[in-house]
Amino acid sequence: MLKLSDIHELIRLLDDSSLSELSLEYEDVKLLLKKSSGETYIAQPVSVQAQSAPQPAPAAASAPAAPQPTPAADDANMHIVTSPMVGTFYRAPSPDAPSFVELGSQVTPKTVICIVEAMKLMNEIEAEVSGEIVEVLAKNGDLVEYGQPLFKIKLT
Repeated sequence: MLKLSDIHELIRLLDDSSLSELSLEYEDVKLLLKKSSGETYIAQPVSVQAQSAPQPAPAAASAPAAPQPTPAADDANMHIVTSPMVGTFYRAPSPDAPSFVELGSQVTPKTVICIVEAMKLMNEIEAEVSGEIVEVLAKNGDLVEYGQPLFKIKLT
């Protein structure tokens, strides 16, 4: 069976190479890793043989993608920050620390607004724009998908 440490090593090798995509079939697991804009994105297992559980997973993975265009179309003066990877969403750097941002917080493009933990790596997510946080679209500790909306920012 493919171990988490093996996947981590594959990601590291992909990061160090000029490849943009790596597809791997090993035993009963198919894995697809993609890299875009210098960041590695981890795709969910494409399929796992001899199990019926993966069939609902693509439906769950496609559900977060559907709401993304709707909030973006609501107002031209809004920016939606989306998750650049699959992982666990955290609003604060540690459980006892205050949240990076709250509703009404003013942010700049380099303001860290949350963390997405993927494979024990804490990835700081920045606001990308200047504005005001008007909505938090994910809950602390939730699993988020690639492209899932996390915050709505009113541009200033």
